[in-house]
Amino acid sequence: MKNTYKAVEVSAPGTLRVVERPVPEPGAGQVRIRVEACGICHTDAAVVTGAYPGLELPRVPGHEAVGRIESLGGGVSRWKIGQRVGVGFFGGEDGVCDPCRRGDTVHCRNAVYPGVTTDGGYAEVMIAEARAISSIPAELPSTEAAPLLCAGITTYNALRNAGLRGGDLVAVQGIGGLGHLAVQFASHMGFRTVAIGRGREKEPLAKELGAHVYVDTAISDVAAALQKLGGARAILATAPSGVSIGPLVSGLAPRGKLILVGVPGDPIQLGAFPLVFGGRSIHGSLAGTAIETEDTLAFAVLQSIRPMIETAPLDHAAEAYARMMQGKARFRMVLTTAPAV
Repeated sequence: MKNTYKAVEVSAPGTLRVVERPVPEPGAGQVRIRVEACGICHTDAAVVTGAYPGLELPRVPGHEAVGRIESLGGGVSRWKIGQRVGVGFFGGEDGVCDPCRRGDTVHCRNAVYPGVTTDGGYAEVMIAEARAISSIPAELPSTEAAPLLCAGITTYNALRNAGLRGGDLVAVQGIGGLGHLAVQFASHMGFRTVAIGRGREKEPLAKELGAHVYVDTAISDVAAALQKLGGARAILATAPSGVSIGPLVSGLAPRGKLILVGVPGDPIQLGAFPLVFGGRSIHGSLAGTAIETEDTLAFAVLQSIRPMIETAPLDHAAEAYARMMQGKARFRMVLTTAPAV
């Protein structure tokens, strides 16, 4: 085996470059993964641009990595060499902060974020905390599993933890990297699913993904359309546009929830009236733990839910990242390190 590996690092804000690095050894409680595929997420922009608070460069981005374990650190007993595993946005907790002590490890105050606080999956090799990796089902190719480690669990967990019941009206704002998975999850969970997008050309895809109703924001008042349907018990906001998220509150049924999973760069403006008169609420949902990721993958296999992806070799990471940022990808870009995975 070579004693170096190829990685794509952010050497300076806005600069992705291919480099060769010495193969690292995993520390106690860690594993070394030979990466087969890594998804490109919009969140990676905070690393590529250098905007993430406290970011140290150079840094290898990527938090949707799938590969096979090739080395175990001290004290790792659950995992074996050769197992195919994945690591997502949540890469480990400190176990001692207040949220961790209360069992809320996803909101650990000193969490490990692969591709942010540690080097991630835009590489042939990466080190991951053994406590944060998930087993990948045989039915999922690595390229299709990768986006489910972030976009998948983010939307799946947001929906299943929202206190909903089968038959509830659930709307998904945006039919992109997050939204096209959210529509599938919502439909297969038994919700009456409304897809919200801009342009009639998106309606056939929305229906193909499982939406029962499509609302075109170019010609319809979304809140009015949802109220005509009885009001949404939950709206999952996936598109990163603050200006379009605020008005969605008025489309909720009484006690309905607006759940943010996309992170817009512009402010979200909210009127107090629909929140107070109707007891509506707005909150966020962030990814999930390793076992919850395995739940997501198992549900995706059970219901034949798959991300729509485009692949690119690792050497073309900069071009693939640019394609994602320009909104040209349909719908997730995935980097590969081998001819077929």
